Amino acid sequence: MLQTNIGTLDRAFRIVLGLVLIALVFVGPKTPWGWVGLVPLITGLLSSCPLYTLLGIKTRKTP
Repeated sequence: MLQTNIGTLDRAFRIVLGLVLIALVFVGPKTPWGWVGLVPLITGLLSSCPLYTLLGIKTRKTP
């Protein structure tokens, strides 16, 4: 299944970044590019990044 490979700080940053980018769809320049924010939002909420898995990166500390 999904491997948890995103740490707490990385996860919080992704969620905030995703929400800010999605907000650009409704306020600001109102361009569809704001929907790109779904990628960091979803990876942040799931605590798993497929690209990190491919590259062997983990920002999550293992117990």
